[in-house]
Amino acid sequence: MFDRPTGGDRAVLVQLDLGEADQDLRLAELRLLASSAGAETVAVITGRRQSPDPATFAGKGKVDEMARACQEQEGSVVIFNHMLSPAQQRNLERALQCRVVDRTSLILDIFALRARSHEGKLQVELAQLHHLSTRLVRGWTHLERQKGGIGLRGPGETQLETDRRLLGNRVKTLKLRLQQLSRQRGVRRRARERRATPTISLVGYTNAGKSTLFNALTRAGSYAADQLFATLDTTSRKLYLGDPIGNVVASDTVGFIRDLPHTLVAAFEATLEEVRDADLLLHVVDSASPDRDQQIDAVNQVLKGIGAEDVPQLIVWNKVDVTGADAGIERDACGKIRLVRLSARSGAGLDLLRQTLVERLGADPMGVEHAMTLMTTNNDQLPI
Repeated sequence: MFDRPTGGDRAVLVQLDLGEADQDLRLAELRLLASSAGAETVAVITGRRQSPDPATFAGKGKVDEMARACQEQEGSVVIFNHMLSPAQQRNLERALQCRVVDRTSLILDIFALRARSHEGKLQVELAQLHHLSTRLVRGWTHLERQKGGIGLRGPGETQLETDRRLLGNRVKTLKLRLQQLSRQRGVRRRARERRATPTISLVGYTNAGKSTLFNALTRAGSYAADQLFATLDTTSRKLYLGDPIGNVVASDTVGFIRDLPHTLVAAFEATLEEVRDADLLLHVVDSASPDRDQQIDAVNQVLKGIGAEDVPQLIVWNKVDVTGADAGIERDACGKIRLVRLSARSGAGLDLLRQTLVERLGADPMGVEHAMTLMTTNNDQLPI
Protein backbone atom coordinates (compact mmCIF):
# COMPACT_ATOMS: atom_id res chain seq x y z
CA MET A 1 0.00 0.00 0.00
CA PHE A 2 2.76 2.43 0.90
CA ASP A 3 5.53 0.93 -1.23
CA ARG A 4 7.38 3.33 -3.45
CA PRO A 5 8.04 2.64 -7.12
CA THR A 6 10.95 0.42 -7.98
CA GLY A 7 14.22 2.02 -8.94
CA GLY A 8 14.48 4.07 -5.74
CA ASP A 9 17.53 5.39 -3.95
CA ARG A 10 20.66 3.30 -3.45
CA ALA A 11 21.68 4.14 0.10
CA VAL A 12 24.98 4.05 1.93
CA LEU A 13 24.26 3.79 5.65
CA VAL A 14 26.55 5.39 8.22
CA GLN A 15 26.61 4.69 11.95
CA LEU A 16 29.39 5.71 14.31
CA ASP A 17 29.83 4.37 17.81
CA LEU A 18 29.93 7.40 20.09
CA GLY A 19 29.62 5.34 23.25
CA GLU A 20 25.94 4.32 23.01
CA ALA A 21 24.92 0.76 23.83
CA ASP A 22 23.35 -1.78 21.44
CA GLN A 23 25.12 -0.69 18.26
CA ASP A 24 23.97 -3.77 16.32
CA LEU A 25 20.33 -3.16 17.22
CA ARG A 26 20.61 0.50 16.29
CA LEU A 27 22.08 -0.43 12.92
CA ALA A 28 19.32 -2.99 12.31
CA GLU A 29 16.76 -0.29 13.05
CA LEU A 30 18.48 2.06 10.58
CA ARG A 31 18.22 -0.62 7.89
CA LEU A 32 14.47 -0.90 8.56
CA LEU A 33 14.07 2.88 8.46
CA ALA A 34 15.89 3.08 5.13
CA SER A 35 13.79 0.26 3.72
CA SER A 36 10.59 1.92 4.97
CA ALA A 37 11.63 5.07 3.10
CA GLY A 38 11.98 3.06 -0.11
CA ALA A 39 15.78 2.90 -0.24
CA GLU A 40 17.98 -0.09 -1.07
CA THR A 41 20.98 -0.46 1.22
CA VAL A 42 24.10 -1.01 -0.88
CA ALA A 43 26.82 -0.37 1.72
CA VAL A 44 27.23 0.17 5.46
CA ILE A 45 29.94 2.35 7.00
CA THR A 46 30.67 1.94 10.73
CA GLY A 47 33.36 3.25 13.03
CA ARG A 48 34.08 4.63 16.47
CA ARG A 49 34.77 8.15 17.63
CA GLN A 50 35.11 9.92 20.95
CA SER A 51 32.97 12.79 19.68
CA PRO A 52 31.56 13.99 16.34
CA ASP A 53 33.79 15.96 14.01
CA PRO A 54 32.55 19.59 14.00
CA ALA A 55 32.84 19.90 10.22
CA THR A 56 31.73 16.54 8.83
CA PHE A 57 30.65 14.53 11.90
CA ALA A 58 32.65 11.50 10.74
CA GLY A 59 36.14 12.79 10.05
CA LYS A 60 38.17 12.84 6.83
CA GLY A 61 39.04 9.13 6.71
CA LYS A 62 35.43 8.02 7.02
CA VAL A 63 34.26 10.63 4.53
CA ASP A 64 36.74 9.22 2.00
CA GLU A 65 35.39 5.73 2.74
CA MET A 66 31.83 6.95 2.10
CA ALA A 67 32.91 8.54 -1.18
CA ARG A 68 34.49 5.27 -2.35
CA ALA A 69 31.39 3.31 -1.37
CA CYS A 70 29.14 5.72 -3.25
CA GLN A 71 31.33 5.44 -6.34
CA GLU A 72 31.76 1.66 -6.26
CA GLN A 73 28.14 0.87 -5.38
CA GLU A 74 26.58 3.72 -7.36
CA GLY A 75 25.07 5.12 -4.19
CA SER A 76 22.70 8.06 -4.63
CA VAL A 77 22.19 9.01 -0.98
CA VAL A 78 24.16 8.70 2.26
CA ILE A 79 22.00 8.17 5.35
CA PHE A 80 23.40 8.92 8.80
CA ASN A 81 21.92 7.28 11.89
CA HIS A 82 22.66 10.54 13.71
CA MET A 83 21.41 14.10 13.76
CA LEU A 84 23.60 16.37 11.64
CA SER A 85 23.95 20.12 11.94
CA PRO A 86 23.17 22.16 8.81
CA ALA A 87 26.87 22.91 8.38
CA GLN A 88 27.86 19.23 8.68
CA GLN A 89 25.22 18.21 6.16
CA ARG A 90 26.33 20.95 3.75
CA ASN A 91 30.03 20.02 4.05
CA LEU A 92 29.30 16.32 3.55
CA GLU A 93 27.25 16.95 0.41
CA ARG A 94 30.07 19.03 -1.04
CA ALA A 95 32.64 16.31 -0.27
CA LEU A 96 30.52 13.36 -1.40
CA GLN A 97 28.73 15.02 -4.32
CA CYS A 98 25.46 13.32 -3.41
CA ARG A 99 22.53 13.83 -1.08
CA VAL A 100 23.14 13.40 2.64
CA VAL A 101 20.21 12.61 4.94
CA ASP A 102 20.33 12.49 8.73
CA ARG A 103 18.10 10.47 11.06
CA THR A 104 15.61 13.30 11.56
CA SER A 105 15.16 13.89 7.82
CA LEU A 106 14.78 10.15 7.24
CA ILE A 107 11.99 9.81 9.81
CA LEU A 108 10.27 12.92 8.46
CA ASP A 109 10.40 11.40 4.98
CA ILE A 110 8.75 8.20 6.19
CA PHE A 111 6.05 10.18 7.98
CA ALA A 112 5.37 12.14 4.79
CA LEU A 113 5.04 8.84 2.94
CA ARG A 114 2.61 7.40 5.49
CA ALA A 115 0.33 10.39 6.13
CA ARG A 116 -3.12 9.86 4.68
CA SER A 117 -5.54 12.04 6.64
CA HIS A 118 -5.78 15.81 6.19
CA GLU A 119 -4.58 16.41 9.74
CA GLY A 120 -1.72 13.95 9.40
CA LYS A 121 -0.46 15.69 6.28
CA LEU A 122 -0.65 19.09 7.98
CA GLN A 123 1.32 17.80 10.97
CA VAL A 124 4.03 16.26 8.81
CA GLU A 125 4.36 19.41 6.69
CA LEU A 126 4.69 21.53 9.82
CA ALA A 127 7.46 19.28 11.15
CA GLN A 128 9.25 19.36 7.80
CA LEU A 129 9.10 23.16 7.64
CA HIS A 130 10.49 23.48 11.15
CA HIS A 131 13.36 21.22 10.17
CA LEU A 132 13.88 22.99 6.85
CA SER A 133 14.02 26.44 8.46
CA THR A 134 17.50 25.73 9.83
CA ARG A 135 18.75 24.53 6.45
CA LEU A 136 17.47 27.14 4.02
CA VAL A 137 20.95 28.51 3.42
CA ARG A 138 21.90 25.27 1.62
CA GLY A 139 19.89 26.17 -1.45
CA TRP A 140 20.54 29.88 -1.56
CA THR A 141 24.24 30.42 -0.85
CA HIS A 142 24.66 32.13 -4.21
CA LEU A 143 21.87 34.63 -3.41
CA GLU A 144 22.79 35.70 0.08
CA ARG A 145 23.77 39.10 -1.28
CA GLN A 146 21.46 40.70 -3.83
CA LYS A 147 23.64 41.98 -6.69
CA GLY A 148 22.83 45.15 -8.56
CA GLY A 149 22.34 45.50 -12.27
CA ILE A 150 19.57 45.40 -14.84
CA GLY A 151 16.99 42.80 -13.92
CA LEU A 152 18.58 42.18 -10.52
CA ARG A 153 17.46 45.23 -8.59
CA GLY A 154 14.95 44.14 -5.98
CA PRO A 155 13.02 45.60 -3.07
CA GLY A 156 16.01 45.20 -0.79
CA GLU A 157 15.17 41.63 0.26
CA THR A 158 17.47 38.75 -0.57
CA GLN A 159 16.10 35.47 -1.92
CA LEU A 160 16.97 33.78 1.38
CA GLU A 161 15.01 36.36 3.35
CA THR A 162 12.05 36.01 0.98
CA ASP A 163 12.10 32.26 1.37
CA ARG A 164 12.20 32.50 5.16
CA ARG A 165 9.30 34.94 5.16
CA LEU A 166 7.17 32.69 2.95
CA LEU A 167 8.07 29.70 5.08
CA GLY A 168 7.09 31.59 8.24
CA ASN A 169 3.72 32.49 6.73
CA ARG A 170 3.08 28.85 5.82
CA VAL A 171 3.99 27.71 9.34
CA LYS A 172 1.48 30.17 10.83
CA THR A 173 -1.24 28.91 8.48
CA LEU A 174 -0.56 25.28 9.39
CA LYS A 175 -0.59 26.04 13.12
CA LEU A 176 -3.96 27.80 12.82
CA ARG A 177 -5.49 24.85 10.95
CA LEU A 178 -4.14 22.37 13.49
CA GLN A 179 -5.48 24.51 16.34
CA GLN A 180 -8.93 24.36 14.75
CA LEU A 181 -8.73 20.57 14.48
CA SER A 182 -7.53 20.40 18.09
CA ARG A 183 -10.54 22.42 19.25
CA GLN A 184 -12.87 20.10 17.35
CA ARG A 185 -11.24 17.10 19.00
CA GLY A 186 -11.61 18.80 22.38
CA VAL A 187 -15.36 19.20 21.84
CA ARG A 188 -15.68 15.48 21.09
CA ARG A 189 -13.56 14.64 24.12
CA ARG A 190 -15.74 16.74 26.43
CA ALA A 191 -18.83 15.06 25.00
CA ARG A 192 -17.36 11.69 25.96
CA GLU A 193 -16.66 13.00 29.45
CA ARG A 194 -20.29 14.10 29.81
CA ARG A 195 -21.34 10.59 28.84
CA ALA A 196 -18.79 9.14 31.29
CA THR A 197 -17.14 7.15 28.48
CA PRO A 198 -13.68 5.86 29.46
CA THR A 199 -10.90 6.28 26.91
CA ILE A 200 -8.02 3.93 26.12
CA SER A 201 -4.99 4.77 23.98
CA LEU A 202 -2.65 2.19 22.49
CA VAL A 203 0.95 3.36 22.66
CA GLY A 204 4.24 1.63 22.05
CA TYR A 205 7.37 1.41 19.95
CA THR A 206 6.88 1.41 16.20
CA ASN A 207 6.13 -2.04 14.77
CA ALA A 208 5.20 -3.47 18.19
CA GLY A 209 1.82 -4.63 16.86
CA LYS A 210 -0.47 -1.82 18.05
CA SER A 211 -2.60 -1.68 14.92
CA THR A 212 -2.94 -5.47 14.78
CA LEU A 213 -4.12 -5.47 18.39
CA PHE A 214 -6.42 -2.51 17.72
CA ASN A 215 -8.03 -4.35 14.80
CA ALA A 216 -8.38 -7.52 16.84
CA LEU A 217 -10.20 -5.64 19.62
CA THR A 218 -12.37 -3.31 17.56
CA ARG A 219 -12.48 -4.85 14.05
CA ALA A 220 -11.56 -1.41 12.77
CA GLY A 221 -9.68 -2.58 9.68
CA SER A 222 -6.80 -0.14 10.24
CA TYR A 223 -3.74 -0.66 8.07
CA ALA A 224 -1.25 -2.99 9.77
CA ALA A 225 2.04 -4.19 8.33
CA ASP A 226 5.45 -5.43 9.42
CA GLN A 227 7.15 -2.10 8.81
CA LEU A 228 8.13 0.97 10.78
CA PHE A 229 5.46 3.66 11.15
CA ALA A 230 2.80 1.70 9.28
CA THR A 231 0.27 3.72 11.29
CA LEU A 232 0.54 7.48 11.35
CA ASP A 233 -3.01 8.81 11.62
CA THR A 234 -4.84 8.32 14.91
CA THR A 235 -7.94 6.13 14.66
CA SER A 236 -10.63 5.89 17.36
CA ARG A 237 -13.34 3.25 17.67
CA LYS A 238 -15.88 2.13 20.24
CA LEU A 239 -15.05 -1.04 22.13
CA TYR A 240 -17.77 -2.85 24.08
CA LEU A 241 -16.49 -4.54 27.23
CA GLY A 242 -19.81 -5.69 28.69
CA ASP A 243 -21.20 -4.91 32.13
CA PRO A 244 -20.43 -2.96 34.20
CA ILE A 245 -18.19 -0.90 31.89
CA GLY A 246 -20.17 -0.89 28.66
CA ASN A 247 -18.57 1.06 25.79
CA VAL A 248 -15.12 2.60 25.89
CA VAL A 249 -13.30 4.61 23.20
CA ALA A 250 -10.05 3.01 22.03
CA SER A 251 -7.49 4.99 19.99
CA ASP A 252 -4.63 3.65 17.90
CA THR A 253 -1.74 6.14 17.82
CA VAL A 254 1.51 6.63 15.95
CA GLY A 255 4.37 4.46 17.09
CA PHE A 256 7.29 5.98 18.95
CA ILE A 257 10.99 5.49 18.32
CA ARG A 258 14.22 6.32 20.11
CA ASP A 259 15.56 9.80 19.45
CA LEU A 260 12.20 10.89 18.04
CA PRO A 261 12.75 14.34 16.48
CA HIS A 262 11.48 17.16 18.67
CA THR A 263 9.90 18.80 15.63
CA LEU A 264 7.73 15.73 15.15
CA VAL A 265 6.63 15.64 18.78
CA ALA A 266 5.73 19.33 18.61
CA ALA A 267 3.85 19.00 15.31
CA PHE A 268 1.87 15.99 16.54
CA GLU A 269 0.98 17.61 19.86
CA ALA A 270 -2.70 17.89 18.92
CA THR A 271 -2.93 14.20 18.03
CA LEU A 272 -1.02 13.16 21.14
CA GLU A 273 -3.60 14.94 23.29
CA GLU A 274 -5.57 11.71 22.97
CA VAL A 275 -2.74 9.97 24.80
CA ARG A 276 -2.32 12.61 27.48
CA ASP A 277 -6.07 12.71 28.26
CA ALA A 278 -6.68 8.95 28.18
CA ASP A 279 -7.90 7.08 31.27
CA LEU A 280 -5.61 4.12 30.52
CA LEU A 281 -2.66 3.50 28.23
CA LEU A 282 -2.13 0.08 26.70
CA HIS A 283 1.64 0.02 26.32
CA VAL A 284 2.13 -2.58 23.59
CA VAL A 285 5.57 -4.22 23.68
CA ASP A 286 7.16 -6.48 21.07
CA SER A 287 8.17 -9.29 23.42
CA ALA A 288 10.13 -10.98 20.61
CA SER A 289 12.48 -8.02 20.21
CA PRO A 290 15.88 -8.31 21.92
CA ASP A 291 15.72 -4.52 22.30
CA ARG A 292 12.39 -4.50 24.15
CA ASP A 293 13.68 -3.00 27.41
CA GLN A 294 15.27 -0.08 25.58
CA GLN A 295 12.11 0.32 23.50
CA ILE A 296 10.00 0.53 26.66
CA ASP A 297 12.33 3.24 28.00
CA ALA A 298 12.13 5.15 24.70
CA VAL A 299 8.31 5.11 24.79
CA ASN A 300 8.26 6.27 28.40
CA GLN A 301 10.62 9.12 27.53
CA VAL A 302 8.25 10.33 24.79
CA LEU A 303 5.27 9.99 27.15
CA LYS A 304 7.12 12.12 29.67
CA GLY A 305 7.87 14.67 27.00
CA ILE A 306 4.17 15.11 26.15
CA GLY A 307 3.05 15.20 29.78
CA ALA A 308 1.52 11.71 29.84
CA GLU A 309 3.91 10.05 32.29
CA ASP A 310 1.27 9.95 35.05
CA VAL A 311 -1.46 8.31 32.97
CA PRO A 312 -2.02 4.72 34.25
CA GLN A 313 -0.38 2.08 32.06
CA LEU A 314 -1.05 -1.55 31.35
CA ILE A 315 1.83 -3.42 29.72
CA VAL A 316 0.69 -5.66 26.85
CA TRP A 317 3.38 -8.27 26.11
CA ASN A 318 2.58 -8.93 22.43
CA LYS A 319 3.81 -11.58 19.97
CA VAL A 320 3.88 -14.55 22.36
CA ASP A 321 3.21 -16.69 19.26
CA VAL A 322 6.75 -15.81 18.17
CA THR A 323 8.44 -16.32 21.54
CA GLY A 324 6.53 -19.50 22.42
CA ALA A 325 5.35 -18.10 25.76
CA ASP A 326 1.86 -18.81 27.09
CA ALA A 327 -0.84 -16.17 27.17
CA GLY A 328 -1.46 -15.04 30.72
CA ILE A 329 -1.67 -12.30 33.33
CA GLU A 330 0.95 -11.05 35.77
CA ARG A 331 0.04 -9.15 38.95
CA ASP A 332 2.14 -6.95 41.19
CA ALA A 333 2.65 -7.36 44.93
CA CYS A 334 -0.68 -5.63 45.62
CA GLY A 335 -2.59 -7.99 43.33
CA LYS A 336 -3.08 -5.37 40.59
CA ILE A 337 -2.68 -6.60 37.02
CA ARG A 338 0.48 -5.04 35.57
CA LEU A 339 1.05 -7.14 32.45
CA VAL A 340 -0.93 -9.20 29.97
CA ARG A 341 0.77 -11.68 27.64
CA LEU A 342 -1.00 -12.23 24.33
CA SER A 343 -0.73 -12.53 20.57
CA ALA A 344 -2.67 -9.95 18.62
CA ARG A 345 -2.12 -11.94 15.43
CA SER A 346 -3.37 -15.32 16.64
CA GLY A 347 -5.88 -13.96 19.16
CA ALA A 348 -4.42 -15.88 22.10
CA GLY A 349 -4.97 -13.92 25.31
CA LEU A 350 -7.40 -11.34 23.90
CA ASP A 351 -10.09 -12.54 26.31
CA LEU A 352 -7.65 -11.99 29.18
CA LEU A 353 -7.02 -8.44 27.99
CA ARG A 354 -10.75 -7.70 27.90
CA GLN A 355 -11.13 -9.04 31.44
CA THR A 356 -8.20 -6.94 32.54
CA LEU A 357 -9.68 -3.79 31.02
CA VAL A 358 -12.92 -4.38 32.89
CA GLU A 359 -10.99 -4.87 36.13
CA ARG A 360 -8.70 -1.87 35.65
CA LEU A 361 -11.33 0.58 34.43
CA GLY A 362 -13.84 -0.53 37.01
CA ALA A 363 -11.46 -0.22 39.95
CA ASP A 364 -8.95 2.43 38.89
CA PRO A 365 -9.87 5.91 40.14
CA MET A 366 -8.58 7.28 36.81
CA GLY A 367 -11.05 5.06 34.97
CA VAL A 368 -14.83 5.13 35.12
CA GLU A 369 -14.97 6.87 38.50
CA HIS A 370 -12.67 9.59 37.17
CA ALA A 371 -14.84 10.13 34.11
CA MET A 372 -18.01 10.32 36.20
CA THR A 373 -16.38 12.86 38.51
CA LEU A 374 -15.53 15.00 35.50
CA MET A 375 -19.10 14.73 34.35
CA THR A 376 -20.60 15.88 37.66
CA THR A 377 -18.08 18.59 38.56
CA ASN A 378 -17.44 20.13 35.16
CA ASN A 379 -20.79 19.71 33.44
CA ASP A 380 -21.87 23.31 34.07
CA GLN A 381 -18.58 24.63 32.73
CA LEU A 382 -18.59 22.72 29.45
CA PRO A 383 -19.53 24.63 26.29
CA ILE A 384 -22.74 23.64 24.56
